[in-house]
Amino acid sequence: MQTILTDFYTLQSYEKAENGSFTAHITLNKEHDIFKGHFPNNPVTPGVCMMQIVKELAEEFTGSSLFLKAASNVKFMAIINPFETPDLTLQLDINETEDEIKVKNTTVFGETIALKMSAQYKRQTS
Repeated sequence: MQTILTDFYTLQSYEKAENGSFTAHITLNKEHDIFKGHFPNNPVTPGVCMMQIVKELAEEFTGSSLFLKAASNVKFMAIINPFETPDLTLQLDINETEDEIKVKNTTVFGETIALKMSAQYKRQTS
């Protein structure tokens, strides 16, 4: 599994619930170069980076390399400023079949929902 977002975030901890869902706690690296360009003096976490974090966490929790097949109900509901709210909690409800993984995600900081999305990933075979 390859991490594209090198040093962008740190997985602080995670818990697996009895129903198979995961709750992950991450901290964004506010000093990362992405924030220098997105946007200068007003850093905002790019939505595509949040989607990549969900994929990378799903890979971590399933032990599979994944390829995004489809995403639906992608709703960016709040701006994630890494200087104001670097600590995020991601809920991943993962449903696995032999060659496909479906993930429903909700990302929050404090009581604020920042992202909701559903994604279908195909397992990559090497």
